[in-house]
Amino acid sequence: MSTITESVNVTVPIRAAYDQWTRFETFPQFMDGVEEVRRLDDGTLRWRTRIAGVTREFDARITEQHPDERVAWKSLEGPTHAGVVTFRRLDETTTRVTVQLEIDPEGFAAKAGDRFGALGHRVKGDLRRFKTFVEGRGARSRGRRRRAGRRTPDPGR
Repeated sequence: MSTITESVNVTVPIRAAYDQWTRFETFPQFMDGVEEVRRLDDGTLRWRTRIAGVTREFDARITEQHPDERVAWKSLEGPTHAGVVTFRRLDETTTRVTVQLEIDPEGFAAKAGDRFGALGHRVKGDLRRFKTFVEGRGARSRGRRRRAGRRTPDPGR
């Protein structure tokens, strides 16, 4: 199991950053290898990815969602992975977005890529593209503002 943690500061208010991130259907616009994300119900997402020529579909469950603070998930099938995205207000117009991902890659190519840091580079690139994407949209982003799951303390806050 590998743990990847990456952050980016985006020049939008925390609400705009959170709202855009929770528009899961837009992930293919800034996440490399993500072809589609569909909402199956209020807390389940179906992902279709294509990485290194391999297409995979899997479901993930949102385990925690606190507006303007955090969104956490875990896979229900496929490669074992879970993660949390936190949003931290730095000032009125700047937000730090941090992704922490735990993954157990499946298959030889995925394991080799993980060993060489490919997943960390992918997450870093996705966050750079998210920054460009959300800053281009500004305050127009509107995501899901529901609370879900149990609240757990975040030692980084």
